[in-house]
Amino acid sequence: MYFTGLIIAVCTFLIIGLFHPVVIKFEYHFGTRCWWLFLLLGIAFISSALFVGNVLVSALLGVTGASCLWSIGEIFEQRQRVKKGWFPMNPKRKKDYES
Repeated sequence: MYFTGLIIAVCTFLIIGLFHPVVIKFEYHFGTRCWWLFLLLGIAFISSALFVGNVLVSALLGVTGASCLWSIGEIFEQRQRVKKGWFPMNPKRKKDYES
């Protein structure tokens, strides 16, 4: 039996699940100005996936990179969710939510 596909599926689920609280925490502490960090990490992970010969590791690097890139949009969406009152606002950055 080959478990590679199942391992990739479970790890993908965990990686995506991990990025939800990461986006929430980053937006709370840094606002949307940290989007470039997700861009650089996404490019780095996806680029490294191109040079790894192991299918499992390459797939997980690609999934992590794609999740980083997806998080760029999510961090801006998180800002809107905070403005709507769905998530707590960082009181130190109250001016960021007034526009």
